[in-house]
Amino acid sequence: SVISYIRLTALGLLFCLLARPVLKKHRPPTSSPFLPSPATNTTLSDRSFVKPTSTASHSIGVKMSDTEKKEEFARQAPPASDGEAEAVKSPASPAGFDKSAFPEGGAKAWLTVSGASACLFVSFGWVNCVGIFQDYYQENQLRDYTPSEIAWIPALQIFFMIFSGLFIGKVIDDYGPALPLAIGTFFHVFGLMMVSISKTYYQILLSQAICSAIGASMVFYPAFTCVTTWFFKKRGAAIGLTVCGSSLGGVIFPIMLIHLIPQIGFGWSMRVCAFLILALLIWANFTVRSRIPPTKRPFRVMAFFQPFRELPFSLLTAAVYFFYWGMFIPITFIVVEARAGGMSEGLSQYLVPILNGASIIGRTVPNALADKVGHFNMMIAMSFLTMILILGFWLPATGNAADITFAALFGVASGAGIGLTPVLVAHISPIQDIGVRTGAAYAVASIAALTGSPIGGAIISSSRGSFQNTKIFGGVCCAVGVVLFIAARVALVGWKPQKI
Repeated sequence: SVISYIRLTALGLLFCLLARPVLKKHRPPTSSPFLPSPATNTTLSDRSFVKPTSTASHSIGVKMSDTEKKEEFARQAPPASDGEAEAVKSPASPAGFDKSAFPEGGAKAWLTVSGASACLFVSFGWVNCVGIFQDYYQENQLRDYTPSEIAWIPALQIFFMIFSGLFIGKVIDDYGPALPLAIGTFFHVFGLMMVSISKTYYQILLSQAICSAIGASMVFYPAFTCVTTWFFKKRGAAIGLTVCGSSLGGVIFPIMLIHLIPQIGFGWSMRVCAFLILALLIWANFTVRSRIPPTKRPFRVMAFFQPFRELPFSLLTAAVYFFYWGMFIPITFIVVEARAGGMSEGLSQYLVPILNGASIIGRTVPNALADKVGHFNMMIAMSFLTMILILGFWLPATGNAADITFAALFGVASGAGIGLTPVLVAHISPIQDIGVRTGAAYAVASIAALTGSPIGGAIISSSRGSFQNTKIFGGVCCAVGVVLFIAARVALVGWKPQKI
């Protein structure tokens, strides 16, 4: 029932809300290096590379006055170049900053962006086809199953792709991106090959929702984490170009499947897609590189929970949870809902490409503007727009023109939400821990991805085929996400109208 699904998601909510007080006993004697301190006069833009300056003083708990702390920074800070001085607004940079200077470009940096874009093309771009598969399975192999049961396939696919980052991030931090990229290439392609010969529910579940999804996760996370090591001032624009790959994949893969399945059958259509994915991942394996050398550290379970000691990180993770919970409702059910409303099969199949094509704008323009007006500010605006589109446009929409218009507008708004999420995590994370912290945030969000579509399907079944209550559920979840994004911003800088 719907209640049982909601109870399942309570685990994620309790984790976000209770992690911080439960973990207070593990708090180190120093203040968090990711939040501004009057003693260091560090701005928000420094947060991704600030470290304690005096190991000896902090480890034995010796307190220094504000003057002593400033003098300590001044003594240890290396001379700053013009580029560094522009990126760091504080009068003295932390010790070792020269090793973490962001080049903001160069051949290796842009090759990494190109390879990362290919990774997003074959991972999130492929997952963006869930609407096509939901409709196809419902009409063919799995026509004896309910929409809620079929919805578990894309839900588990998205869940494993996102949740696996909790562990993959640690591997990236310790060993670099090459190992997960190589393993992910094999599992993603192998899983899709197995889908091509799958006939039953459990076979599709194992091959597409688990094997292929875990492989996609292993190529998805290195893409984001490596790009953030090359850019700081241009990070929003670089991530925007990277996530364009997912939009292109979300346009090309559905159109390929729409035209190939009637001509060569479902099996060979999946194999053709798998070969295209293999070719792109070969390019990614040779181009995606991290600027930060891997540093192997002892495995500690608390490393995954440590970020949740920080209130902004906990609030941000909860916001992403609710936003993803609501956002995947239209992505999953837009085709089925349009068909139920009278749209022809041929036209409805193009709603997903339209949505993903429009998201190219949403994943580039807002990201570039966010570098100017603030990443949190832009995320709040675009998540609010997503909520308005679901409740104010999709809910009362009737007719083909309304569905097509909604698909395009929702693609722009939701595309910005997806593209800005890793930027926000990087904004409040130290660069050397970006893998673990990104994985921790997405692991919580994966619970929303896991349960959102089945809850939507269950609501449809309990509403005797009506989609109205499912639309309301998606819109309300996005509204809660907007409130939590605002709360995370307030936790960082208060109510001040400033760039953040």
